[in-house]
Amino acid sequence: MTMGTHSDRDDHFSLGSLADPSARHGDVELPKDHARFVEALERMVMVRAAEERIADNVGTGVIKCPCHLAIGQEAPAVGVAMNLRATDRGFGAHRSHAHFLAAGGSLHGLFAEVLGRETGVSHGMGGSMHLIAREKGFYGSVPIVGATIPIAVGAGLAAKMSGTGDVAISYFGDGATEEGGFHESMNLAAVLEAPVLFVCENNMFSSHLHISRRQPAESLVRYAAAHRVEFARVDGNDVAEVARVTGEVVERMRRGEGGPFFLECVTYRWRGHVGHREDEDVGVKRKDDLALWKQRDPILRLSRALAQAGTIPTDHLEQLMVDVRSSVDTAWSQALNDPFPPTSALLERTWS
Repeated sequence: MTMGTHSDRDDHFSLGSLADPSARHGDVELPKDHARFVEALERMVMVRAAEERIADNVGTGVIKCPCHLAIGQEAPAVGVAMNLRATDRGFGAHRSHAHFLAAGGSLHGLFAEVLGRETGVSHGMGGSMHLIAREKGFYGSVPIVGATIPIAVGAGLAAKMSGTGDVAISYFGDGATEEGGFHESMNLAAVLEAPVLFVCENNMFSSHLHISRRQPAESLVRYAAAHRVEFARVDGNDVAEVARVTGEVVERMRRGEGGPFFLECVTYRWRGHVGHREDEDVGVKRKDDLALWKQRDPILRLSRALAQAGTIPTDHLEQLMVDVRSSVDTAWSQALNDPFPPTSALLERTWS
């Protein structure tokens, strides 16, 4: 993990071993209060099981809407959410199933939405990229790259003015840092000293283009340094590290100390930019390092660490997997049997 302030002079450009798929395959380092990571493991398993169910049904054509999956990069969403409360204001992007579920969003509501059912979180009218659970502190996601980043800054300013100690969270990928709105938002948040946590999930691909083909450097904390925003660069497949750094930052924000913070979580998605396949990414053959990245699986690393610490026995771990998949089966079956929106909704739910 690399932390720094805008005045540091160290290297803000290289990801080092974080970008090496043959490195960091070991177990995560658990803190003393590691019992709480059992729930984190359960939440990551839930996210993956849900997205695997979605992927299977995208492949068979049961799900019609485009779906961007975060399989392999569940740790940032869960690690950040471990330090949030329902009155915080989180905002996602096009790849936000994990952010929605990590916040406590309804599994059934997600399934119903991607199936276009009336019981979906957007009443079946938005699909995979329009998710919301305001009662859980997740204020929405949209497909436009970078579109919710400035909204998060406004939410952060509102939180600051309310004096409640709440924070705003903006989740986005490395591709969003190439949008002008991202830089304008970072600048404004810095000037306003707004309590906004910018969470960049740097999986090194924007659609099918590797970051080395789009930017002059791999690491994105250089943008935080340029905007005089404090930052940290972490192993995004280590949920314990993500949770620890986020906890320190959010607690400081709640006390009204400091302004925005940029968290770069280096990770890797196993599936293509959109869709269910591993072997292709928007029609382009994927690189041959996916098998190595799978050895940095955040779920595998955490489950091994918890077992080694004696926190979760092997039979308990197996039962956890069974229980999660049972929940997925139940929610999926319910969503499949739910009704579609009425025809009248085509006009009634259209703004004019």
